[in-house]
Amino acid sequence: MSTEKVWFQSYPKEVPHEIDPGLYSSIVDLFENSFKKYADRSAIESFGKSLTYAQLDQASQEFAGFLQFLGIKKGDRVAIMMPNVMQYPIALAGILRCGAIVVNVNPLYTPRELEHQLKDSGAKAIIILENFAHVLEQVIDRVAVDHVVVTSLGALLGIKGKLIDFVVKYVKKMVPVWRLTHYTTFDAALSIGRKMGYSKPSIEPTDIAFLQYTGGTTGVSKGAILEHRNVIANTLQIEAWLIPSLRKHPVEQLSFICALPLYHIFALTACGLFSIRAGGLLVLIANPKDISGFIKTLRNLKTFHIFPAVNTLYNALMQHPDFTKINFSDLLISNGGGMAVQKVVAQRWQELTGCPISEGYGLSETSPVACCNLTVLSEFTGTVGLPIPNTEISIRDEDGKELPINEPGEICIKGPQVMRGYWNRDDETQKVMTTDGFFKSGDIGFMNDQGFVKIIDRKKDMILVSGFNIYPNEIEDVLSEIPKVLECAVIGIPDENTGESVKAFIVKKDPSLTEVEIKEHCIKNLTNYKRPKYIVFVDSLPKSNVGKILRKELRTH
Repeated sequence: MSTEKVWFQSYPKEVPHEIDPGLYSSIVDLFENSFKKYADRSAIESFGKSLTYAQLDQASQEFAGFLQFLGIKKGDRVAIMMPNVMQYPIALAGILRCGAIVVNVNPLYTPRELEHQLKDSGAKAIIILENFAHVLEQVIDRVAVDHVVVTSLGALLGIKGKLIDFVVKYVKKMVPVWRLTHYTTFDAALSIGRKMGYSKPSIEPTDIAFLQYTGGTTGVSKGAILEHRNVIANTLQIEAWLIPSLRKHPVEQLSFICALPLYHIFALTACGLFSIRAGGLLVLIANPKDISGFIKTLRNLKTFHIFPAVNTLYNALMQHPDFTKINFSDLLISNGGGMAVQKVVAQRWQELTGCPISEGYGLSETSPVACCNLTVLSEFTGTVGLPIPNTEISIRDEDGKELPINEPGEICIKGPQVMRGYWNRDDETQKVMTTDGFFKSGDIGFMNDQGFVKIIDRKKDMILVSGFNIYPNEIEDVLSEIPKVLECAVIGIPDENTGESVKAFIVKKDPSLTEVEIKEHCIKNLTNYKRPKYIVFVDSLPKSNVGKILRKELRTH
């Protein structure tokens, strides 16, 4: 390599150049080790109620037993469509414990988006919060899902939970009417599993643990195949990377603020799995958009140490008048990821909390972390840091040739955390994997002579809204369904609140077409963050000599 792993010169002495990714045979092995080792500790906290590791062990065994009673076997896909509630980690561990594959689903998906993911993954069962059951109802007859488990925000929370459910359903009216003919409640599922018992299957490191869906440049969402060994490796890589901070400030039990959704790979690995590996306490935030409620939760906590978030969440918290009333004295690490961290946000966060934001970089295809800044920073760097242990970064040109230091090219990643490929899409896998085993990220950046990676551009057409990848083709396909639309093109434009927002350029087929009609169509077919914030009617769109619409010119002008 022309870069000759220059990043090692910048490693703190406590961080190993390599970790042993074979420490556990499976994620289940990792879980069971922690369940036993930390049995009496609190593992999860949600709405002020906590579960110990022993209780999480018991509940997830019961859920695994229930799935086995349904006939779910090793290799079957089971979808989870929930925000950060206590049932999530129980269901997650239960699915993995019976050897099945977790399919994480964004709860905000429209019926069209949900139908695609359930069909593509071939999910046989789904666990869903009742707030979103009306969406499933619209597609259930068109997918191969045989079993549905429905739960509520207040389930497992006792008397307090009943009050929460009453307020959510009847006061805030957050549960649209739904009718599913066959379903089981989460409580009933645990009860059935308790009676039926659980039989542990043999799980290999190369067995699939997750289908983690990511957007595609073709507009089709693809499932990144993450094996047990991929996610274990990344969990251990993260742990090794944090050694300097954790040795400098040792604590009896780490407390993690999990405000990022667990269905997103960043929170899944960096919060969920790493917390369990470390015997930590995972504080679940069900609705981080409720900033007042979120701040109230933070103020009520005795302590918290690790706070992963995206730029928009850090920014929103700091805008609230009660932010300065939170006690940040024990905060050790603020991880920034999912989207670029803005310098002004990072500087203000450090001023108000005393803790600099350590920005990292990764993708669903890399489980996710590939690079990260040191967690013993004195200030924000503006880079995405160094390749983490066992990881190689190669900057390459369009012909696949490695480029020298400080020269921009495509960021390519190799390591034990890199996915097997895309589910049922060998053609797409071949496009992103090099012959020497590197994953082509599509992101443009360079490595400096200290080994730090700087991202200067992204896949030219991808839009990043609050940490979520959006691909223009998908939105264009939806807009094109409107009979009055002749042509359309979608780009991302800078947005100080969300990083970027979606702007649509539309050529009318019928002069009577209105912005209202377009927005109503998008509400039915696109989740909120994908919907165009700006709609512009134009007479024509710029095209190449072969008729390809030139989004680059739309961005320029």
